[in-house]
Amino acid sequence: MNALYQTWPWYVSGTLIALVMLTLNYFGKVFGMSSNLRTLCTMAGADKFADFFKFDWKAQRWNLTVVAGAMLGGFVAVHYMSDPSNVNLNPKTIEQLAAMGIDAPNGKLAPQALFGNDIFQSPKIMFILIVGGVLIGFGSRYAGGCTSGHAIAGLSNLQLPSLKAVIGFFIGGLIMAHFILPLIF
Repeated sequence: MNALYQTWPWYVSGTLIALVMLTLNYFGKVFGMSSNLRTLCTMAGADKFADFFKFDWKAQRWNLTVVAGAMLGGFVAVHYMSDPSNVNLNPKTIEQLAAMGIDAPNGKLAPQALFGNDIFQSPKIMFILIVGGVLIGFGSRYAGGCTSGHAIAGLSNLQLPSLKAVIGFFIGGLIMAHFILPLIF
């Protein structure tokens, strides 16, 4: 398949992310996805119920274009650029996933057992998704931002709290992948 339709190499994506970060820094803007949820909740009237949502959301309107761009980019990537022929999983990883009943992606970017439409028919998986979503939401607020905000924006600005948060994210991911995920599946 044409190289344009394959997943992008890290050096192309990384360069584009760096250019976006330099542009945002130049204009004095801070990148982060979780702050957009706060903006959307405030726009919907949550400021009437909690002080956390009382802020000038119009000053953050520009950041909603980041959400729109992420959604548009995700759509384009999945529908026009999702030939994962250059994505190689370690055979040991495939073996470990198979032991948990998770199929190899088999030409897709993600395994169907975790990301297919069948997950919506499993109460167990739905429970895991809901609990996971709540924990991610709580964790990103507790950490003062999400992985994209800390790992991309915070680290590029050399912020020590972001370094601590990113270390915590990685430790949490390792614990999840090696200890909790095998218990769930």
